[in-house]
Amino acid sequence: MSAAGAAARRPGGTEAAAAGTPVPGGLLAAARRVEIAAGDAVFLQDDPGDTAYLVVEGRLKISQHTRARPSNVLAVLGPGEVFGELSLFDAGPRSASAQALTDVTLRALHRDVLGELVESDPDVATWLLRQLARRLRRVTDTASRLVFSDVPARTAAVLLDLAEQFGIRDEAGALVVDHGLTQTELAQLAGATRETVNKALSTFATREWIRVAKGSTRIVDRAALARRAGSGPQPSGVVR
Repeated sequence: MSAAGAAARRPGGTEAAAAGTPVPGGLLAAARRVEIAAGDAVFLQDDPGDTAYLVVEGRLKISQHTRARPSNVLAVLGPGEVFGELSLFDAGPRSASAQALTDVTLRALHRDVLGELVESDPDVATWLLRQLARRLRRVTDTASRLVFSDVPARTAAVLLDLAEQFGIRDEAGALVVDHGLTQTELAQLAGATRETVNKALSTFATREWIRVAKGSTRIVDRAALARRAGSGPQPSGVVR
């Protein structure tokens, strides 16, 4: 199945919708189509920013670098997701890098074009506010997990988030998630070390909740993962 076909099976996975919110027709008409090859960057951290993007097809990762850590994955985006939208309101440089994990099709909207659309179409302003509210909610949820959840709970939550974005049910009813991430990148999404996340994944696999392969995860028992993601923190070193 193509990425576009898979996207059609998930909410918000089409060019006409972003995060479950219909994209105003005027915005789509004004946005230009961009094709990015797998492995190429859409933009890099600290680049000048004047354009936002809507993912039509494919997957990207958003990452930051610091002196202590050369790359830290913050999010994985798929069809219907918007990124780079802060550049529409803030003239500062890019706060993170965006790199294609697969071949990607995007819709690009320049800041000047947006300004004209906001003045002429209230639906565009409402749509943008919803995208910003969604970003804030995601940041709040991530911060809450880091404070209140242990590593296995955060790992389970990351797998469920990826399944919501990219999961496709196989003939046995399991969710196959081709996320294209390494275990180090999964650990970064969970805000933990590779070793502790590997331990959690091993425990989940032993309990037959998941099956792990290179760049993908098969979720056999989603309900069990959801319970683990929602449970409170455990004593240090304990993996339930």
